Amino acid sequence: MLKVLLAGGGTAGHINPALAIASIITVHNPGAEFLFAGTPFGMEAKLIPQAGYDFSPIKVSGFQRRLSVKNIGRNIKSLAYLTTAGNRAKQIIKGFDPDIVIGTGGYVSGPVLLKAAQMGIPTAIHEANAYPGVTTRLLAKKVDRIMLTVKETQNYLEKGITCHVTGLPVRKGFEKNLLTRAEAKRQLGFDSSMCILSFGGSLGAGGINKTVPELIKWETDGGLPINHIHGYGQMGRDTFENELTEKIGNYKENKRLIIKEYLHNIDVCTAAADLIICRSGASTISELEAAGRASILIPSPAVTGNHQYHNAMVLGKAGAAVVIEQKNLTGDILIEKVRDFYENQDKLYKFAKRAHELYIKDTGERIYAVINELISGNKDNT
Repeated sequence: MLKVLLAGGGTAGHINPALAIASIITVHNPGAEFLFAGTPFGMEAKLIPQAGYDFSPIKVSGFQRRLSVKNIGRNIKSLAYLTTAGNRAKQIIKGFDPDIVIGTGGYVSGPVLLKAAQMGIPTAIHEANAYPGVTTRLLAKKVDRIMLTVKETQNYLEKGITCHVTGLPVRKGFEKNLLTRAEAKRQLGFDSSMCILSFGGSLGAGGINKTVPELIKWETDGGLPINHIHGYGQMGRDTFENELTEKIGNYKENKRLIIKEYLHNIDVCTAAADLIICRSGASTISELEAAGRASILIPSPAVTGNHQYHNAMVLGKAGAAVVIEQKNLTGDILIEKVRDFYENQDKLYKFAKRAHELYIKDTGERIYAVINELISGNKDNT
């Protein structure tokens, strides 16, 4: 029986790829056994067991660069965790005895992958972002295989390191033409007019929430036939609806608007959209490519290594998205970019086409090929 240890956590961007890789392996090895290692205080401690997998905690946390009394305390705690992480990783590995160890990012991946490599167990990293995380950069020469979502990531790794571009697994429902744009619009109660989807994730995004009411006011004041869906997230729970009401009055009577805290049918909303305004996390970028949608990307500035900017520029440089850094974002600038798309429908089509051309359709097969090569090599040596 194949035994796979997966290590990753801290954010959904590290957890979801790990869960997707487990599903990919299961397709080829239905009897495979999995164990996930993550921090006991991260999202993974809840999400992994909910998904039906065994979970082993290991205490690891990153160091804070900004000096403050609170951060000094956090760094002392991080240092204490660091002194025990290696032994805990060894305990987890020896107890499970995996055939392969795969890391998907987050600080917790570091000690687990390093210890597995030292013990001679096949190791692999999957890097979701265009700019590689700390774990990937530190362990690039120590692990057996590195899988990348986009080829641009290799520019930030040391020369001579062999990488495999696999793409990033996409959630079900985002494939192009799985649901036609026309049918998706009908499901949402919209006509065939241009549809804009804007969101900032489950937590929301302050910059997007602040400027979208101005955009919607421009749409409604101009009497433009534009349907608009917006997910304001937890961050906008107490403010967004009030701000929108101040801008345009009772928006709930406007049949061209769908305004919600969380978009549970994001796949249908994406299918209906002609233009998407959003952040640029790795999963979001891959979903835009899979669906083939033009976008205006506003990278979050509050992420490690400014990796969302690098993700966004993969589409931006390909002529598949307009990228606006949050420091430059205003309502007027957002309206200007949307107006350009509205008045140039052919541009929407070209951006959407270029986005889909970047999509790697056989990601699952590519990831499994890398893993299977390692597994087979390990079996040959035992």
